[in-house]
Formats: sequence, C-alpha cells, structure tokens
Amino acid sequence: MQQQSSSDPDASCGIRDKVNGCRATLAQLSALPLYSQQTIPVDYLDAMGHMNVRWYMALFDNATWRFFEAVGLDGGYFQRCHAGGFALKQFIHYWNEVQAGHTVSVRTRVVGRSDRRFHFMHFLINETTGQVAAGLESLGTHADLRLRKSSPLPPEIAERLDAHLQRDSGLDWEAPVCGVISV
Repeated sequence: MQQQSSSDPDASCGIRDKVNGCRATLAQLSALPLYSQQTIPVDYLDAMGHMNVRWYMALFDNATWRFFEAVGLDGGYFQRCHAGGFALKQFIHYWNEVQAGHTVSVRTRVVGRSDRRFHFMHFLINETTGQVAAGLESLGTHADLRLRKSSPLPPEIAERLDAHLQRDSGLDWEAPVCGVISV
C-alpha cells in the first residue's frame, strides 16, 4: 500500500501512481456515478489494523451489481434472457488505508466497450479522510447462460453502456488503467 505524505507534491491530486502520476482530483471523481456507500465495521479489519483485502473486493462487487442494474443487467434480465455477465480480468490498486469507522463510497467510470465486452473502473473513496483508497479495473463480458459462453450485448444494454462511455470519455482526466486490458 502506498501512503501519501504532506510533502508529496502529488498527494493533493487524490490518485497517485508511481508510473502514471496524478490522474484525478476528488472533485473530478465525485462527478462519476455513486454505486455504493458504507461505514466500515471493526470486523472488516485485519491483523494490520486496516480493512482486509477481501472487503475491498466485496465493496467493489456490490458496486458492480448496482452498475450492472444501471445498464440493464439485472436479475429480471438474467432470468428472462438467460444471459448475464462474467468477469474476465480484474486489477486492484491500493493507494491509501481504510480503517474501522471510515465511510467509503464507490464511483464508477466506463473505459471501453466492444460488441461483447465492457471495461470499467471503480474508485473507492474514503470520505472520512478525503483520499482515494483503491481502484478496481475490470473487464467483463456479456454471456449466454445456457451455453456458458461470451455473447454479444443486446442493443438496449449496449446503448446504455455507450451513454456511460460517452459521458466518461468527455472527462478531463485519464483513467489510471493498468495497460493490459483491451476490449
């Protein structure tokens, strides 16, 4: 985990990455849709006294389901169409600690889309400390649940993803992607 100090010139940027530098401020991230918010209980802590990695994934997973709902990939769609979404790749970046009693939120940016796949990022913001705690970069695919294989996105879901992508493509900061995911 990378800690930011007050003598660090990039600390005020919200996100700091050794390779790519500053990407977005908290104000810029707050323009992204909010898909989850919660206060961290004591039982989320590990032996180091900060939130255990499994809870980061749980928070990101909860936000993913809400993001899916926003684009039409909800339980009704899954049952009606025998289709859903599969995760193909995920990368987590840890920037700052989260401790018990901190309130965190997850905001989401769509990075890319193809006829079957969608590339997005979640940002875990520690509302208590005013820092970006972590980011999850994810590649998902639409799937035919009968065949258990990737399948093309239906037009209505593709349109919703495209609306998110168009909005997010207009942001004045680059997404801090790992560089190995492509749709």
